[in-house]
Amino acid sequence: MTGKKDDYNASNIQVLKGLQAVRKRPGMYIGSTGPKGLHHLVFEIVDNSIDEAVGGDCDEIKVKVHRDNSISVSDNGRGIPVDIHPSMGIPAIEVILTTLHSGGKFGGSGYTISGGLHGVGLSVVNALSNRMEVTVKKDGYIYRQDYEKGKPVNELSVCGPTEETGTDIHFFPDDDIFEEIVFDSEIIIQRLRELSFLNRGLKISFFDEREEGKNKELHYSEGLIDFVFYINKNKETINEKPIFFESKKEDVIVQVALQYNNGYSENLYSFANNIRTQEGGTHETGFKNGLTRVINDYAKKNGILKENDSNLSGEDIREGLAAIISVLVKEPQFEGQTKTKLGNTYIRGIVESALHENMDNFLNENPGIARKILDKAISARRAREAARKARELTRRKNALESTSLPGKLADCSSKDPALSELFIVEGDSAGGSAKQGRDRNYQAILPLRGKILNVEKARLDKVLSSEEIRNLITAMGTGIGEDFDLNKARYHKLFIMTDADVDGSHIRVLLLTFFYRYMRELIEAGYVYIAQPPLYGLKRGKDIHYFHNEDKMNEFIKKSEKKWSIQRYKGLGEMDPEQLWETTMSAENRTIVQVTVEDAIKADEIFSDLMGDNVEPRREFIQANARYANNLDV
Repeated sequence: MTGKKDDYNASNIQVLKGLQAVRKRPGMYIGSTGPKGLHHLVFEIVDNSIDEAVGGDCDEIKVKVHRDNSISVSDNGRGIPVDIHPSMGIPAIEVILTTLHSGGKFGGSGYTISGGLHGVGLSVVNALSNRMEVTVKKDGYIYRQDYEKGKPVNELSVCGPTEETGTDIHFFPDDDIFEEIVFDSEIIIQRLRELSFLNRGLKISFFDEREEGKNKELHYSEGLIDFVFYINKNKETINEKPIFFESKKEDVIVQVALQYNNGYSENLYSFANNIRTQEGGTHETGFKNGLTRVINDYAKKNGILKENDSNLSGEDIREGLAAIISVLVKEPQFEGQTKTKLGNTYIRGIVESALHENMDNFLNENPGIARKILDKAISARRAREAARKARELTRRKNALESTSLPGKLADCSSKDPALSELFIVEGDSAGGSAKQGRDRNYQAILPLRGKILNVEKARLDKVLSSEEIRNLITAMGTGIGEDFDLNKARYHKLFIMTDADVDGSHIRVLLLTFFYRYMRELIEAGYVYIAQPPLYGLKRGKDIHYFHNEDKMNEFIKKSEKKWSIQRYKGLGEMDPEQLWETTMSAENRTIVQVTVEDAIKADEIFSDLMGDNVEPRREFIQANARYANNLDV
């Protein structure tokens, strides 16, 4: 797209209403006042710069974390309008920064396609900042204005001449509003990398003044093709170069890149106006429908499937698929629980038609690759049919029929899932202590025998051949795969409780890999936790203190004049039932970590590196993260 740098001025800005409520109820605008909400501020500012890039008016964005944990975002776009707003009588920049629902995204001609909070973003960040410094380069001059807690502290002033254009926002989050003002560079880099992939040719530079080695320059000349290469970087692929197409119809731009690998997981990521649509939507449905139809049509037309054969399912066809779907829509309609599901109904047909046409051309021009894709899908169908039979063994007729539960499960008496907890415990010895120490009213225990299957290297039919995994699925009650139903979960808290050694860490990662690949909804619902038993006990008479790391224990010893006997717990089985209850299972005393999936792409990369066939990425990950081993949080 080609932008026009002289057509963006105050007349493009339309005012809807004032800004008063943001500081009183920040959660309504940014989700939370925790780390997620804090980082959301950065992305709202960056999204404004991205909108300039989408319009063809910006090709470089710089993001800097300063030593004082403030953030500056600059771009070489058109610059925020600084002329007097026709109805407000003040500079347009002041209108945008102090008025909720104002901007070039509301009915004016400022933006054709935009993301972010649709005009809310900049004013919300301003309202939630102790201070904001705004510099605009526009119309041959440099303009500057400062704000405190959302209010201007001086008038817009001219600081000098310039031949450049662009905007620089430097903001200091308000520590009276946010729980903690510490930015995580990895979270920011992940989102910037994503945006750089989605906007090919755009250069995004990241700087962190707090730590050496964190600076990044993100620039991908092939956009989504590079994105798919990144997802599949440590996997063996079927088509050497990703299939890519771009089409435009009815003011909708569709970009798709896809590549098959020899794995069994499906990695499909969809975006609308650069916003990650985690709950999918009409564009994702159109992609799936189009891909399923074109693959089956090709198979029938070329005799790979006979006329009387049943069609391959979408699940079969998408096994081992890595794909990115990105659409740019003039008026996106978002719905769903997190407002990240695209709802425009006409988008489905546009994407489906574009996918079918372009994929049909590719298959006909590349019969060798087409045959490999079909062979993989047919093999997946055989495995799926075998898995369906195996799944029957994991189903429960009724949640109250305990006779169908695994024999090793010591169930709780509560039938209320919201109150019930399941502890997955490593080994029979620890399982015995846990069964004796638990509160039988609401805590269930499922001991595991050894290490479970590495599901990263297995299809569902083989996964379900594992007795330990079948027991786990049956105990949870949710089913698996196409039968999975979160509403049938028998426990809303599931604790992975393993020894604090290498074997225990391995078992924990194997379990997390299983949950991520086959029961991700449990993690997304916040049901999965890691129990953290203490490593040390200091005892003197009847007095005992527990510690999760050696440093904390040594700090305690230095402050105490008493002599303590030190016990190192190498395994859960070394604790008697009372100790295990007191330190690890009691809701009043236990230390737990909730497992979350903040970034599915990063999580997929980590599980592929740790549990996949390629040894080198695993070695690199271990070397890079060895220093965190005592506080492993997968």
